Amino acid sequence: MNALAHAACARYGLLGLPLAFVAMPLYVVLPQHYGQTLGVSLSALGAVLLLTRLADAFIDPVLGRWADRLLQRPRSAAWAAVGAVLLLGLGFALLFFPPVRGQGQSALLAWCAAAMVLTFLAYSLASVLHLAWGTRLGGDVGQRSRLVAWREGFGLFGVLMANVLATQAGLHWTTGVLWGALALGAWALLTGPRPAPATAPVTPRAANPAATQAVTLTLPWRGEGFRRLIALFLVNGIASAIPATLVLFFIQDRLVAQDAAPLFLGLYFLLAALGVPWWVRLIGRIGPMRAWALGMLLSLLSFVGVLALGEGDRAAYLVICLTGGFALGADLTAPGTLLTGVVQRSGHAGQAEGAYAGWWQWATKLNLALAAGLALPALEALGYTPGARSEPALTALTLAYGGLPLLFKSIALVACWRWRHHPALG
Repeated sequence: MNALAHAACARYGLLGLPLAFVAMPLYVVLPQHYGQTLGVSLSALGAVLLLTRLADAFIDPVLGRWADRLLQRPRSAAWAAVGAVLLLGLGFALLFFPPVRGQGQSALLAWCAAAMVLTFLAYSLASVLHLAWGTRLGGDVGQRSRLVAWREGFGLFGVLMANVLATQAGLHWTTGVLWGALALGAWALLTGPRPAPATAPVTPRAANPAATQAVTLTLPWRGEGFRRLIALFLVNGIASAIPATLVLFFIQDRLVAQDAAPLFLGLYFLLAALGVPWWVRLIGRIGPMRAWALGMLLSLLSFVGVLALGEGDRAAYLVICLTGGFALGADLTAPGTLLTGVVQRSGHAGQAEGAYAGWWQWATKLNLALAAGLALPALEALGYTPGARSEPALTALTLAYGGLPLLFKSIALVACWRWRHHPALG
């Protein structure tokens, strides 16, 4: 395949905008919406989020296997993605506008769980197909990083849009814009660059189809490069998922700056978007592992700063948002570039990108499930509830928001630096 121009990469990446747009309300706004606006217990909500997100995460490898079959006929895969985004738009509306509001906490929790299952299933299928599609387009490190950059760049723009709309225009406008963006992204995928069909089966013939599928599902784990990369991705992802879950609580109660939340979040993601081209160039110069390590180091500095914040420290938190946002560009570009390289080095290019994408999405969802399912109940057990003003409760919030990510990010940085010369990565 000839090298893809930026315009072709952009058409592929456009679907990343609505997929990231929907993720921001699902993972950042939803806990506060149900916990504060709808009055659901944080412990009960955390349990629902943990269970539904875990169930969602473990379906991704199966969806990845299905994606490989669909990608044998790329147009069929594109139409499957169109169906998934239609269901995603419906599920999002059902989740944020529950008709059982006013019927008690049990009804709200049950509706939340059911709507999340539908929404997450559609989101997972669309995301796995999109990731596998880009991975199969492949190419050298330059093309790989361009594809990831356009996908994640559009994603960051989607997050910025969602941040502004969800906080300023309300959930009705947010839902309407999401539906339009989903339609546009689906059209771009249908008319954009298509990968070549599968070249050959990657599993031996077997009399038992279930056995063949089981072998295929576990295929990525046979490679040392993938095992190391996904372990690093998991540890680093937990460091990002915890503050994403707690950020609105931290701004509201620790900083007492709820009115500035859109500014903080907007600048954070804006710096990430502006930094993506810089990180892409750096990856081309020093490689994705070293670039990722540099991004982790910048993140560490921002988390250290969080621990010293108190009420009214808006300027200091703004600097932290700018630093952490710029560092986020490395988290968005380096891992995806590394994943495509691992697939190519494994000899599975053009055959099993869906299986790799499914497990990659599983890792992403697992991080978010653990962050919500563990951090929220732990905070409540330590005495924190939304609106708390006692110093022990606020200290617990600060340690959870800044201290835990600092620990996990440090572990990830050490592993990243140790494995920077590993032959299966790069």
